[in-house]
Amino acid sequence: MPEVIFPGPEGRLEGRFNPGPRPRAPVAMILHPHPKAGGTMNNRIVQALYQTFVRRGFATLRFNFRGVGRSEGTFDNAIGELSDAAAALDWVQSIHPEAQQTWVAGYSFGALIGMQLLMRRPEIRGFISIAPPANMYDFSFLAPCPSSGILIQGTNDEVVTPSAVQKLVDKLRTQRHITINHDEIKGANHFFESEMPDLMGSVDRYLDFRLDPACTIR
Repeated sequence: MPEVIFPGPEGRLEGRFNPGPRPRAPVAMILHPHPKAGGTMNNRIVQALYQTFVRRGFATLRFNFRGVGRSEGTFDNAIGELSDAAAALDWVQSIHPEAQQTWVAGYSFGALIGMQLLMRRPEIRGFISIAPPANMYDFSFLAPCPSSGILIQGTNDEVVTPSAVQKLVDKLRTQRHITINHDEIKGANHFFESEMPDLMGSVDRYLDFRLDPACTIR
């Protein structure tokens, strides 16, 4: 997983990038939790998502938002971080301009940024949002949500309330032309401390489904 430095809106951004095995390889970008709570691209859930997409032949990037690790700039309350994510996606697409499809996956704060990015980038055709902070941020920007995806939540999450995520899922499911999946990991808290196999099993089942050539959700 080669280290990379690429330009962001407020200076250089630090990442880890695994190029795709072929020019038309699909692209995936993984977004980390809240910087002010210690979130970095080396978070274990972020790394697990990264490895999952790499194994499936995606050109895969995880990176540090501004002010984290060797990324330049300072925390900007999700506004600047969204611009960082857009710049990161631009950089990956400059390497794989003929990508067959584009996915974004995020955990907690990263899920928020990923879902905001959906609204900017119509080429994103799938998303994975783990513990999206629906009780902390206003997700009404998803009007309408432009892509199908999955939201995954722990039933014992003490940070992001499961009821808030369920409410978000219910709202998104009223929209036409997209399909929203929702998995709850029994007994898992916000950090999935003992439930990583269950969490990644949910991710892999969803990707198996969506990447199946017979899948009609696009």
